[in-house]
Amino acid sequence: MAFSKESRRLKIRKRIRGTVSGTASRPRLSVFRSNKEIYAQIVDDVAGTTLVAASSRDKDLVEASATKIEKANAVGKSIADKALKAGVEAVAFDRGGYLYHGRIKSLADGAREAGLKF
Repeated sequence: MAFSKESRRLKIRKRIRGTVSGTASRPRLSVFRSNKEIYAQIVDDVAGTTLVAASSRDKDLVEASATKIEKANAVGKSIADKALKAGVEAVAFDRGGYLYHGRIKSLADGAREAGLKF
């Protein structure tokens, strides 16, 4: 029985979410990637709240000529800046079932460059 890409990703995502969860002291940095855009949010799973969110659709990040990898890096820097202002210094990274390369890796590198620890 062949699985679709999406069902395979969701299966991996469930497995990751079994081990990675966010607390108040170390929230979860969750990533979603569509074909064109990339979204990230920092979530406290205990309280069930989103602390900070950023995406490539934000007004301050929209650049027509930037590649998708450059946009992902900018989103990583943006979410790290917002998180540090909100008092979050360390997070648990949740890649959402995607492979850790390309845009996902670029977002993580951007967040690390801006001072977020994970």
